[in-house]
Amino acid sequence: MMGRALKPRYIVVEGPIGVGKTSLAELLAERLQARALLEGPDENPFITQFYTDMRRYAFQTQLYYLLNRFRQQQELAQVDLFKQSLVSDYLFVKDKIFAYLTLDDNELALYERLQPLLETRVVKPDLVLYLQASTDVLIRRIQSRARASERQLERSYLEDVNAAYNHFFFHYSTTPLLVVNTNEIDFVKHKEDFEDLVRQIETVRPGTQYYVPLGSR
Repeated sequence: MMGRALKPRYIVVEGPIGVGKTSLAELLAERLQARALLEGPDENPFITQFYTDMRRYAFQTQLYYLLNRFRQQQELAQVDLFKQSLVSDYLFVKDKIFAYLTLDDNELALYERLQPLLETRVVKPDLVLYLQASTDVLIRRIQSRARASERQLERSYLEDVNAAYNHFFFHYSTTPLLVVNTNEIDFVKHKEDFEDLVRQIETVRPGTQYYVPLGSR
């Protein structure tokens, strides 16, 4: 027997680099009259150097993201979600995806002592939307938005990130999860794609569900 629809107040949009999570989070926040909590990845002072020399700048980049996300999450803990819904473009625990991809053993050991202490103090979302796309699609979208910090990204790195995201969310069960294949849809340019997703969110139920967008049918 299926459970009742969730009516989520705190929604997180997640997915690999270039999949369009921030654009969708902004659209959802506007549509649902919710507050938008956005990460702002280009604000990381180490990100450009990281994409140029990942081994050298991995730990600084990772630590900045972890602590900056935690600061935002502490501010979130003060928000009354009964008064205003919230849509975010990142899930705090996804930080581990990049840590395991980029840190060496000693750095990872230090990271694993710090991250769990912070995670216990973070508010869990009511629903996570995981946006999937092939690596080819991610590359096209990254090229189209032409962010300076992403110009040095290699295909092999994007393939590793994409595979790591799929592995992470295949095993994810902490909150309700809606998996969305975005290869053939564009929530920004095609209003019908976006409205169909909103209807899906309004009827989503506990557990993991898979959404087949209009453009893929």
